[in-house]
Amino acid sequence: MNNTFNINRFGLLLKRQWLDFGKIYLISLVVLLGIVVGFYGYNIPSPLKDNNFDYDGNLDMRFRYPLFLILGFVFISIVASSYFNILGQKSRAILELMTPASTFEKFVAGVTYTAIISLFSYLLIFYLTDLAFVKYLNSHLNAFNHPGIRQAESITKEVFNDEGYRKYCSYFFAFPFLVTSIFLLGSIYFNRFHYIKTALSLMIFIGLASYLVVKFSMWIMEGKVPYHHNYRNDDKDWILLALLLITSIITIIIWAITYIRLKEKEV
Repeated sequence: MNNTFNINRFGLLLKRQWLDFGKIYLISLVVLLGIVVGFYGYNIPSPLKDNNFDYDGNLDMRFRYPLFLILGFVFISIVASSYFNILGQKSRAILELMTPASTFEKFVAGVTYTAIISLFSYLLIFYLTDLAFVKYLNSHLNAFNHPGIRQAESITKEVFNDEGYRKYCSYFFAFPFLVTSIFLLGSIYFNRFHYIKTALSLMIFIGLASYLVVKFSMWIMEGKVPYHHNYRNDDKDWILLALLLITSIITIIIWAITYIRLKEKEV
């Protein structure tokens, strides 16, 4: 098989992959929608509840932020971890590896489904659900009997209308792609229990890396005189920019390893 990229062959590959992966993907979207609606229905402010307002006197919608981050991590990691899992089953792996498409096309299809489509689907479902609940809440503000109550805003409007939030979030742009790249590699590297093994490996790596960083910092600072530096916003920007570059580079490296691993599977 010619290992060059052919757009027509790639389009046919995406359609074929949808027949297998699409079923699991659609089921996961339905489950995702149910979880988001359930959390919103339980935590959204209501005239029947107490403590409906935050410290600024606005309707308390702060539960959305941890829900968005935690559920997003779980969803995109599960989708990525299930993409290449059939390669761990010999009977199905042979048929998959004999698919008339180049290794690079199969790899790009995997990245497309796990890093682009899954992320976009999650953002769309969360945004539409959040917008629907916010619209419903704002249409029933009179039921709260609270003077000077302000309308709630969607999570997207709160983030993107604030320049500080928008700038801060842009530095973490590569994190979702890093998560999907790690679990996509786990789906092709492990033969069984892909998600559990990848998650455990990730936790061990993070724990070991954190320990080494702390020990290295203590060794570097041992016997040194503390220097009180005036912390400026420019310093924070440089740190966040370095974080963005590091996560982007690691993501690209993991994608390269995944591609090499896929070629080894075919051999």
